[in-house]
Amino acid sequence: MARRIESYLLPGPAGQLEALLEEPEEGAPREACLVCHPHPLFGGTMHNKVVYRLARGLRHAGSVILRFNFRGVGRSAGEHDNGIGEMEDAAAALAWLRRQYPELPYSLAGFSFGSRIALRLACGDRAADPSRVIAVGYPTRRGNHPELGACAVPKIFIQSANDEHGPRPELEEVYARAGEPKRLIWVEARDHFFAGALDDFERVVESL
Repeated sequence: MARRIESYLLPGPAGQLEALLEEPEEGAPREACLVCHPHPLFGGTMHNKVVYRLARGLRHAGSVILRFNFRGVGRSAGEHDNGIGEMEDAAAALAWLRRQYPELPYSLAGFSFGSRIALRLACGDRAADPSRVIAVGYPTRRGNHPELGACAVPKIFIQSANDEHGPRPELEEVYARAGEPKRLIWVEARDHFFAGALDDFERVVESL
């Protein structure tokens, strides 16, 4: 049977949200996962190469994945809203995903700006009992991190050892303040986008 890949225009708080649903190649999915993309004002879309590798690694491990474009990106309606509206977009996309797979546990994941959104959603009161949240390329230099201290959701941080937007000392400090349970995985890559190590990154994701 061919793998299910379907494009959607989902109802969102600012209008339609462009989305892509992907089921695993083999077997029934074991979880549903929402994947959030990098900052829209810096070229971030659901087709970003790190987001694609993140989604593929999770899919190979048995997750059904929903990627989507935040408001104002691609075919998604609206305009960038400094993370506030984007939280609403992610909540709407997650609610849609959970309605499609009500029997599955669910998780959240994101890269860069998307990791901030995923963590805020998972650790706030908008998402009930996610099984985990995966923060890739967490940016330490954009605001504070209040969502992490009291967050009891299992958190997995995956970071390039040479991330210019989340340098190792800063990320380790943020990680130290995050609530348990948590895990931090370093990937020996050249930059924030895992240059030279995308295959290694994807293998890490698949092994989670």
